Amino acid sequence: MTLSGGLSRPGERDRPIIKFMEIDWTFCLALCLIAGAGALMLFSIAGASWEPWAAKHLVRFGLYFVMMVILAMIDLRLWFMIAYPVYVVGLILLVAVELVGDTSLGATRWLSIGGFRFQPSEIMKIGLVLALARYYHGLSADSARLSWRLLIPAFMIGAPVLLVAHQPDLGTAILIAATGLSIVVLAGLSWRVIVAGVVALLAAIPPFIIFVLHDYQRNRILTFMNPEADPSGNGYHIMQSKIALGSGGLMGKGFGLGSQSQLNFLPEKQTDFIFATLAEEFGFLGCFSVLFLYGAVIFMALRIASISHSHFGRLAAAGTTATFALYVLINGAMVMGLAPVVGVPMPMLSYGGTVMLTVMIGFGLVQAVRVHRYTEVTSGKGSLM
Repeated sequence: MTLSGGLSRPGERDRPIIKFMEIDWTFCLALCLIAGAGALMLFSIAGASWEPWAAKHLVRFGLYFVMMVILAMIDLRLWFMIAYPVYVVGLILLVAVELVGDTSLGATRWLSIGGFRFQPSEIMKIGLVLALARYYHGLSADSARLSWRLLIPAFMIGAPVLLVAHQPDLGTAILIAATGLSIVVLAGLSWRVIVAGVVALLAAIPPFIIFVLHDYQRNRILTFMNPEADPSGNGYHIMQSKIALGSGGLMGKGFGLGSQSQLNFLPEKQTDFIFATLAEEFGFLGCFSVLFLYGAVIFMALRIASISHSHFGRLAAAGTTATFALYVLINGAMVMGLAPVVGVPMPMLSYGGTVMLTVMIGFGLVQAVRVHRYTEVTSGKGSLM
């Protein structure tokens, strides 16, 4: 029930049913369509079988979707209160990876606690967004534009990036760094600093590649520049992906008829290169349709960010959206041979529970910003009173 003029009665917006109705269900539908397309492709590449990937993909999405709806009901002030604790816990867990982490395939990225194995870097993706949004919420426009206070977000971004890069996990390190920098720019960073930072970054790339990267990471960069030089070795992934992309044409070969994936020429066909499988079986039109859905999700999420009454809500939703957009951009460029292979999956489309969990927690935050868009978040303790 509302007052004249469509304004809710005091406290009415806190009712669960009202909050539930405030969720953007068009946004949810777009997520369901992307996840459904992923299940369809996983069913195809498994030889028209729900096992071992498609069924688990759908079950996980269903569980995480319910979780997203629950998170959307959480008051934005509570998200504000837990921002720094989540970041600190994520940072401690990243340090723990360095000390007691599990090593697999030459990388130490996982922690095992009570039989549960997870990557702390995924927690940091959410923690960094929350922490930076909270930090800038209490900062003046002049300080956000250019001041010594910028050293604090620089440390907040740099610490997890260095820890993740040391694991080594270059793809996730790039994703975390790009997400953090996106929030700093959106918060109002001076264009002079942005231009100077871009110039410094470009100048630092050659020595970074030569002196910092591991040999296999350096080989990935060189292979990306000329994959034909080693088509059966380091260039194999990119070459097979390009073949799959090109052979799909306008309409594709048809569902279940992609030779690159069905005959196992395409590596990591269920994770990193599932978009190439989609291109081979459904062609340009299929790829365009899925990218349109991704674009719609990004647009709706940014619109949600723009209508929030709190600076914290705007930055938190925009930062989460930036992470999602970077997933799509990096994976798409990687599959098309426009970027080195760095192990970043296509969100919601690729098989894998960890990335999907992180993305859906992030979208739970985005929906919480929408549901509580009129909530005023104080820059102090973030009281719920």
